[in-house]
Amino acid sequence: MSFGAAEYDPQLSASAPQRRLKGAQIVAAILKREGLRQIIGFPNSELFDALAELDIPPVITRTPRVAVNIAEGYARVTGGRELAAVTVQYGPGAESAFGGVAQAFNDRSPILFLPTGYPRGHEAVTPNFEARRNFRNVTKWCEAATRIQDLPRLMHSALSRVRNGAPSPVLLELPVDLLAELEDVDLSDYLPPRRSLPQAGTEEIRELLDRLGKADNPMILAGQGVLASQATGELVALAELLGIPVATTPNGKSAFPESHPLSLGTAGRARPATVDHFLAKADVILAVGTSLTRSHYIVPIPSDKTLLQLTLGEADLGKDYPIALGVIGDARASLRQMRDRVLETGFGDKEPIARRTLIEKEIRKIRAAFMQRWMPLLTADSVPMSPYRVVWELMQAVDAEHTIVTHDAGNPRDQFTPFYQAVTPGFYLGWGKTTQLGSGLGFAMGAKLARPDATVVNIMGEAAFGMVGIDFETSIRCNLPILTVVLRNHVLGGYAASMPVATRKYGANRMSGEYAPIARALGGHGECVTDPASLGVALRRCLAEVRGGRAALLEVVTHEEGRLAGLAPEMR
Repeated sequence: MSFGAAEYDPQLSASAPQRRLKGAQIVAAILKREGLRQIIGFPNSELFDALAELDIPPVITRTPRVAVNIAEGYARVTGGRELAAVTVQYGPGAESAFGGVAQAFNDRSPILFLPTGYPRGHEAVTPNFEARRNFRNVTKWCEAATRIQDLPRLMHSALSRVRNGAPSPVLLELPVDLLAELEDVDLSDYLPPRRSLPQAGTEEIRELLDRLGKADNPMILAGQGVLASQATGELVALAELLGIPVATTPNGKSAFPESHPLSLGTAGRARPATVDHFLAKADVILAVGTSLTRSHYIVPIPSDKTLLQLTLGEADLGKDYPIALGVIGDARASLRQMRDRVLETGFGDKEPIARRTLIEKEIRKIRAAFMQRWMPLLTADSVPMSPYRVVWELMQAVDAEHTIVTHDAGNPRDQFTPFYQAVTPGFYLGWGKTTQLGSGLGFAMGAKLARPDATVVNIMGEAAFGMVGIDFETSIRCNLPILTVVLRNHVLGGYAASMPVATRKYGANRMSGEYAPIARALGGHGECVTDPASLGVALRRCLAEVRGGRAALLEVVTHEEGRLAGLAPEMR
């Protein structure tokens, strides 16, 4: 839809006096007032033109699902402080976006989803797909506008929920006839909702510290809430004051710098030996900014541990593990309270400095032994290559301080997470509660959209690339130069174990194809490497292409590798 000059002033803002506006113009004016920098989606949506008239550009993808993935990457890298909004067409657009919204729901990502809807009066007509009826279980608020007069109030309600409480997708369905309807509206008194940061009570903070002070071997488990509240500095300060080691959840990776001497690494399905050692040893665990979700892709917490949980979401408290104490509070505000109390009153009769020295020495010893066991795989000269050689060479090629990295589900995640050291908060997008293949490509583009100054790298297998590969063209067309590393071994890695008969009789786990030519055909840089001696040079060449403004894809021919850190008895 296009608006003529006589009908629509391109300089319209929410502070303008009363005017006769279309529903799409009302939504656009509010989004501009809210600071929206771009609208992500897949046509058709009346919001694209309405926002373009206000100088807010679209980011158009090849598929609705990837549009939502891009919004999630953007929201996570900005910690939800910049609005990530997605719009898609009613019917097939909303249907195709469902998987991306479900992924964002599992990842606790604060995105605003604005699908258009069927014209009013057609809501309950089979087989029309209504977003407000079907997305309720993967959003924290899911409503539809039915009157144009209600749009400012409904937008305020939606945005308030995006900014406050436990992060999650928020949905407002906008019927197409309502978006085209005209109404006299005055938006001058519209007030954007502010972000509120709840603090824990003084007595709760005292009890948390008291329980940690009485522990023989306390440990901290940091989740994505630490990243969302930008609380890394407070977490580091508290860990150093108390002399307590810190592990992160997969989604929380980078919340505590993994180069820090108190870092244990990431407590995922595959994990470094430091995590297993201190998790077994711990008697009290303080879980900060995490839902403590049980998952096949997160290391389970043994039942003999005393769990203290500090989280923003009341629904998280004790939902999967019994907890001795549950506290509601923003991670940054609450960690500051804990730090300040320790500085004022001390930490009981403990000697944190002495304990910290011993723990750091213990961590160094365990990590050194762990790396020594895995170095033969990380530096292997085999042809086809070991995927661990790819991990090692990438670690040498990038500047971790200025590089945002994400992985895809399955072996790329499990092979990369235990070894890559994330040192800058928010510069590692880990995920794993749900594992939709291909999500990492959109996450990487969203990260680049949020931080154009950063180098962004995505590691994925060929099955994941097959799900979303054509959206590599989106990174080229939308000027989002990222590096995608595709590990090609012509099998569904690890899946033969779940279908041994079908694999043996029919080769059900086999795949085929070459991917670098696709990247070149789509307008990007693409190359394939088969020799481990050439891998480092190829990586640096691709990174140079990305820094020069051109998306690159590096296809690496590897062999299937079933050994995973923490899960391979012979490598413990």
